[in-house]
Amino acid sequence: MSLNWKEIDLILSELPLKGSLIQKVRQPDYKSLILDLYSPGSRYSLLVSMNQGRVRMHTLSDKVPNKVSLQRFAQLLRSVIQGGRIISAEQIEQERIVKITILRTEETTTLYIRLWGGNPNIIAVDRNGTILDAFFRRPRKKEISGEKFLPEAAVQTKRSPEKYKKDFSIRSWSGHRSFNAFIESYYRGIEISLELKELKQRAKRYLDAKESQLLSALEILESKKTSVSQFGIYQQQAELLKANLYRVSRGMTDISVENYFSNGETVIITLDPTLSPSENVELLFGKYKKEKTALSNLTSELKNTASQLQQIRSTREHLFADHEEDIETLELFRSFTASLRQHRVKKTGEKIPGLQFISGNFMILVGRTAAENDALLRHHVKGNDYWLHTRDFPGGYVFIKQIRGKSVPLETLIDAGNLALYFSKGRKNGHGELYYTQVKYLRRAKNGKKGLVLPTQEKNLSIKMDERRLDRLLQRETYHE
Repeated sequence: MSLNWKEIDLILSELPLKGSLIQKVRQPDYKSLILDLYSPGSRYSLLVSMNQGRVRMHTLSDKVPNKVSLQRFAQLLRSVIQGGRIISAEQIEQERIVKITILRTEETTTLYIRLWGGNPNIIAVDRNGTILDAFFRRPRKKEISGEKFLPEAAVQTKRSPEKYKKDFSIRSWSGHRSFNAFIESYYRGIEISLELKELKQRAKRYLDAKESQLLSALEILESKKTSVSQFGIYQQQAELLKANLYRVSRGMTDISVENYFSNGETVIITLDPTLSPSENVELLFGKYKKEKTALSNLTSELKNTASQLQQIRSTREHLFADHEEDIETLELFRSFTASLRQHRVKKTGEKIPGLQFISGNFMILVGRTAAENDALLRHHVKGNDYWLHTRDFPGGYVFIKQIRGKSVPLETLIDAGNLALYFSKGRKNGHGELYYTQVKYLRRAKNGKKGLVLPTQEKNLSIKMDERRLDRLLQRETYHE
């Protein structure tokens, strides 16, 4: 519900607009304008909102963040009225049009603030009534630069006596505060509810998509784990072939041998005819080691993915608990949605290599191999992200994804340090020295191995492995490679 003309009159009567100095013009979003004003003995801000269903003007006590850069109309106002003084402010008849005249260096500019629910606007005109610009340009209504705008004359010619027979009333409010403060609080409650609804929808879309992605990933990983879980067969075949090496010659495609691992039954071992007998043994041992390593990595990924799924479900439970629709809940959702760009769901085929962990609002990425380290460096981290690595032991690269406007807290740095030590050859020592720096201070070693980098401007970090911290990050009771 927008303001009626009686409410606008009451709001104006409470404001010391006449004689106030316009210190600054601000535009927090695409449908609002704020004038920061100074009157002898007080400073105050005047909000003009042209949001559908919430068209209004009143003083502003809450801080309103700027969500957009300064737009065209606000830039014009800064050039013609900022630093000027208001010489008059009134409502035209009962038309819900507020006329504010400003004098600045002998130039007069008038703002017509039209507070109509269905067609609001702010129009700046010069002393001759020629439009300088309008908040909303509407060519069909001739509300554009260069046209004449004389609403007083229009009111007189089109005035309908029947219109003013309608009885308007001022909505009731407790008299212990100003009507301006009441109106601000009233619409603030509405806007909190609307913004919360939008943020909740955005959060739900993200959480649903992320949960679906992780469930799909778990299914794929379980399938892969099943396919490599029989790696011990290759070790058995290698041992059996080694024991029967005297019976093998190059060119054979298979051999039948007695399986002394299983009650002497006969087993057929497939051979590569292009390889020598000993090379076939090495081939089987190679397959055994490869699939054993793959199983270890898949086990890690399964635990990590299950941990992420648990984090998503815990986050959903926390966000959508029974909260009041107040500023604290709004800030909770604002903080969460602000961090979504760091956790956005990747498109199919863009899976982040290595492992991912959540520390507070920050994401930590871990590369376990040279290939994963290189892929993370090339495609998944940016210059302001942080890189950690053990100083005296080989190990994976650990990255902390930066969130714009927020510094990395100590707890997140220690989490990342523990992961860097855990995924290194220094794990068994229980402690180690690390160094860290931002990705923009890494340079690739000339002719070096894949993923090899040389850090600059690095800082030192001593880490003593914290099993409880690792249990939380890895979501484990016991964690085995």
